[in-house]
Amino acid sequence: MEELTKNLKHNFTVNIIDGTFFGLGIGFASFTTIIPLFVSNLTDSATLIGLIPAVHNMGWQLPQLLTAKAVSRMQQFKPATILWTIQERLPFLGLAFVALFMNNLSKSAALAITFGLLIWQGLGAGMTANPWQNMIGKIIPSQIRGTFFGLQSGAANLLGGLSAIAAGFILDELGFPNGYMVAFFAASASMLVSFFAINMTREPAHILEPLPTDQVSFWGNVKQILREDQSFRWFIVSRFLFQFGTMAAAFYTVYAVKQLGMSAVAAGAMTSVLFIVQVISNMGFGWLGDRIGHLPVLRLGAVSAVAAALLAWLAPTAGWFFAVMVFAGAANSVFWTIGMVVTLDFCSDQSRPTYIGLANTLIAPAAILAPLLGGWIADGFSFKHTFAISATFAMIALVFLLKFVKIPHKAG
Repeated sequence: MEELTKNLKHNFTVNIIDGTFFGLGIGFASFTTIIPLFVSNLTDSATLIGLIPAVHNMGWQLPQLLTAKAVSRMQQFKPATILWTIQERLPFLGLAFVALFMNNLSKSAALAITFGLLIWQGLGAGMTANPWQNMIGKIIPSQIRGTFFGLQSGAANLLGGLSAIAAGFILDELGFPNGYMVAFFAASASMLVSFFAINMTREPAHILEPLPTDQVSFWGNVKQILREDQSFRWFIVSRFLFQFGTMAAAFYTVYAVKQLGMSAVAAGAMTSVLFIVQVISNMGFGWLGDRIGHLPVLRLGAVSAVAAALLAWLAPTAGWFFAVMVFAGAANSVFWTIGMVVTLDFCSDQSRPTYIGLANTLIAPAAILAPLLGGWIADGFSFKHTFAISATFAMIALVFLLKFVKIPHKAG
């Protein structure tokens, strides 16, 4: 479409800015470091701490298939994206107010409100996800899509790394709860800038193709895809297993701080390493996947998840966790960035909302079960048991990727 071509540079730029400042905000309110540390001041339960990334991931994944039918009949994806992305951003402001009024709240009340806000944030992200991915799939051509996602994620993690370092110093200087209050307000301000950028996206309306008269029902079509597209089905299975292979990531920082004596400043620096690695790996993997295909990159991500969990299991001192974060960052980049690109590669424009929904909603149970399993194992046995079992699942995911998954790569 001529209008999309004309606006490509503008849309590419404003959506990179959106992702960049969203990443800056996440650095101040990380689901793997800052928020778990905040919650660890309210409870000693590893299971509840493990719920934090679980709630976020499940909220992102679960609604996507449920919204697919409605999204497939939208002439523009931006209005729904804007409406729902407000819901994924406001809860960070709520977390700031929880920290602000902490002295007036009991720990149990603060914990309940915090998880209520995390559920709101997760569901807001999940409702945003399908129309947002379709909007990006529409405005960014397939031949540069991996590069776009890699650059967006890389820029997000670069600023996220800087804000994570800042958050570490803030927490070390101000402590609990004031340090968290400042960090969460900073996250909210960054999210606001990000919102203004994504709102500048130029998306023309497109003509909806008439549904074939012999088309099966929406849910019948879902079953047909799963039955006939064997490669896509194995892709979903591998992603399901991959979530259990990365369940240990929720506990790396808490373990390093609580049991190995890492300082808040060092924890912030460790988070920065995670983000910086994701900067490099997102850009590199996105670029590489556009040129050689994404299957080798997915396999590399599974290898990285194995390495992260094994290093954490064997680590004698907190310093080892800087290396752990290198591999964890690479694994996370592959799961999210390359996973999104591969999903878009599997399908046509018309079937894209359904494929996006399937690729995310069907692995939602793993998003909630994996960290819960990790927390249960840590509570019942030890964090090291969690790390060892996580490594085992990552190895199984790698086997599935090697033997069963064949991913189409679009050259143009």
